Amino acid sequence: MKLTDLNNSKGAKMADAEDKLPAEHIARAIGRITMGAETLSMVRAGGMERGDVLAVAQVAGILAAKKTCEIVPLCRPIQLTGADVTFYFEESESAIDIEAEVRCFGIAGVEMEALTAVSAAALTIYDMCKGQDAEMEIGGIVLVEKTGDNDGSHGRGDVHKGSYHRQRQERARPKDRRKRPTGGKPFGRKGR
Repeated sequence: MKLTDLNNSKGAKMADAEDKLPAEHIARAIGRITMGAETLSMVRAGGMERGDVLAVAQVAGILAAKKTCEIVPLCRPIQLTGADVTFYFEESESAIDIEAEVRCFGIAGVEMEALTAVSAAALTIYDMCKGQDAEMEIGGIVLVEKTGDNDGSHGRGDVHKGSYHRQRQERARPKDRRKRPTGGKPFGRKGR
């Protein structure tokens, strides 16, 4: 596999895309933020003091997709034709799954834009809820679908609405893992 972002002296460069034909590119990424049950209920009910968490996170994700080239140094500016961020409540796991789908018509894929959208949405949820729950966890940010490249489509199969995260956790989580508390002092800190 040849790395396209290295020059002859092994330094960073933007990959050359002049030989690529314009095509419709679609990328879908997912991620998860886990929080206490009380915090999850407050987010669902729109009861957080700082406002509608998911509305702000959705706008942050879309904005981040549009600004990816300003955040990730070797990404090229892309004129997006669409970006959407969707949230799924996973009550049984006290989590919100985040899914971003990004589209463009051009010579470059939009997988970095989809991953950046999920990351920014998760960080925004964290920022807006951190006063209520300082033990939230962000993770599982993965690209699940990418189409439009000259070498075909890529993906992780039928991944949506948290199914990927449930499967991963079932494989990775020890059976005796302690659950985080839903209130009071954060778990694992002095004074507990």
